Amino acid sequence: MHELSVTESILTTVLASAEKHNVTRITKIHLEVGELNDLKAEWIQYYFDTLSKDTLAENAEIIVHSKPSEFTCHDCGDVFALDLKTVSSVSCPACGGNNCSLSGGSEFYIRDMEAI
Repeated sequence: MHELSVTESILTTVLASAEKHNVTRITKIHLEVGELNDLKAEWIQYYFDTLSKDTLAENAEIIVHSKPSEFTCHDCGDVFALDLKTVSSVSCPACGGNNCSLSGGSEFYIRDMEAI
């Protein structure tokens, strides 16, 4: 159900932007989704197809761009990305320290849209 409310927000946002810029049709919507976010691309597209019927966004393709988790090193201040599916521990690539904390990876936003 989470995907439904998110998809409603996506549709509201892109339709408002389309109206503001005199768009006649939205063809693609690019989303940036952190790897820790539990949103499922197939459900977003499914709900979007249903909700966007008879709007400027009908038949628009949702393209999800996955963003790796981001960490901050508290020893040297370096900020770095890691794919949590490929590592077993977190250490700073700049200084080798282990005093790191998660600083990103659950974000979700509309990156851009393609329209005519």
